Amino acid sequence: MDFVTMNILESSMVSLCKEMGIVLMKTSYSTIFNEALDFTCGLADMNGDMIAVADYCPAQIGGMPLLVKSCLKEIPIDEIEEGDVILHNDPYRGGLHTPEHTFFKPIFVDGEIMGFAVAIGHIAEVGGMAPGGFCGEATEIFQEGLRIPPVKIKKRGKDNIEVWKLLLANVRTPRVNYGDLRALIAAVDLGEKQMTQIYKKYGKEKIKETVNDLLLYSERRMRAELEAIPDGIYAFSDTIESDGIDAERTYTVAVEVHKRGGEIIVDYHGSSPQASGPINATLGVATSAAYNAVLHMTDPTIPRNSGCFRPIRVMAPPGTIVNVDFPAPEVGGNTETHPRIVGTILGAMAPAIPNRVMAAEGATHCNFVFGGVDADTGEYFACYDLEAVGWGGRAFADGNDGVDSINGNCRITPVEVYETRFPWRIESLAFNVDAGGAGEFRGGVGYSKQMLCLNDEIICSQMTDRHLLAPWGLNGGTEGGVGATLVMKNGREDWQTMREAYGKASTSRYSNVSIRRGDRVRLVTPGGGGYGEPAKRDPAAVAEDVREGYVSKAAAQKHYGYQEA
Repeated sequence: MDFVTMNILESSMVSLCKEMGIVLMKTSYSTIFNEALDFTCGLADMNGDMIAVADYCPAQIGGMPLLVKSCLKEIPIDEIEEGDVILHNDPYRGGLHTPEHTFFKPIFVDGEIMGFAVAIGHIAEVGGMAPGGFCGEATEIFQEGLRIPPVKIKKRGKDNIEVWKLLLANVRTPRVNYGDLRALIAAVDLGEKQMTQIYKKYGKEKIKETVNDLLLYSERRMRAELEAIPDGIYAFSDTIESDGIDAERTYTVAVEVHKRGGEIIVDYHGSSPQASGPINATLGVATSAAYNAVLHMTDPTIPRNSGCFRPIRVMAPPGTIVNVDFPAPEVGGNTETHPRIVGTILGAMAPAIPNRVMAAEGATHCNFVFGGVDADTGEYFACYDLEAVGWGGRAFADGNDGVDSINGNCRITPVEVYETRFPWRIESLAFNVDAGGAGEFRGGVGYSKQMLCLNDEIICSQMTDRHLLAPWGLNGGTEGGVGATLVMKNGREDWQTMREAYGKASTSRYSNVSIRRGDRVRLVTPGGGGYGEPAKRDPAAVAEDVREGYVSKAAAQKHYGYQEA
């Protein structure tokens, strides 16, 4: 291998992917792109293998190879022409969930296709029975928004007007959607243009050879990492509290991790049959979650490409919560079930590599979505609002406080932007005291966001979890705090759950709730589990937690024997 050229090329491609993301962020219309950064940009070769990606959204990083390959099955490579841009969002064609739209643009050099520039982004409004697309009560995928098989949104550099008309006629916010779709196209345009220059600089054959070496290098490094883990079969399971339809039924995510030499097999046999409600994961999600977990357990300097995924195999039985069959709903599988799968894999591997895993995190994005007609402008608005959680404690450090769930890597929308763009007033945003599980290393804390409705009506839906079943601790650590969604209707002085206020089956998954002017909503995000015996925690760390307000004096006395000086 020519390591000098390989490192230069890899760095150049990753930098290009970051630039694509910056273009997407700067030119997009919705807060989910320009504030939350819920997108990923990458490059693929002509076979659909991912050859470079920027550090954006882990769920999309792991899902990218399957997305490209599934697209090429429907649009053969000899039917793709220079200037084409292909769009695809169908979860049952290798996608992750309906809101995530993937754009591919071929990279041609001297009339020969060499690969693709790829951008995946979560579109805030996709039609369906609820504004924002996250229908917590959906029972079939047709209720979750417009599904788009691989189609050319641009042909030979020109807009396919019929496709544009179809896309914009099926959403509530066509102007914003148009801007976001154009931003995704701008990202792949940049990727195609810059990558073409790289090919011309080094030559097609040199790039092909170096990319093959790069994939092999990543594979070898990943195998070396896995070989250092003790061989064995490691099992663990976790529970999802409901599917939004039957509030009393729980669902099991079960894994057996088979570690053999330089390979790892993630086997999901034993997981529950698929749900009636929208918590099901597609095969793409189950595969991406396995990749995500392994990447968190191994050296972060290994180049992220399809090569490092080669030693990882996934076995996901069809018709289960981790490999749903058509036409069941699935929008929550990528946001809620994905992090639960990752946490379950980390829990399984805790006995083998205790220094590389953490206790359970909050494992939810909160997914509070809403829409309505702005009373001041008369224009329809829609928003996908994600929130952050506490991460689990680790063998060497406390869990992170208020960080997006493990598959997201996204940011929350700043209060100033939120209030400017949407008719809410944020009355408070603060960490939750005692929300992190106790342990030698404390779990991270979640927070509470309280909002006052300033519009005549806002239609709200949600897909979240951990309202009933707390995040687990490891090695003697205690559970983290649970989340909640509460409403105080105008004129009342008490907080109610969505079940109490609106008769919904679930407190954490519901659709089309009418929030009126003067009503208040409070979103409470869960904390992470603790790691290790609380009695072993450094007294100075306990005192600092009390001083900083993360732990109350009463909880410090209960768990750590704290005595005020």
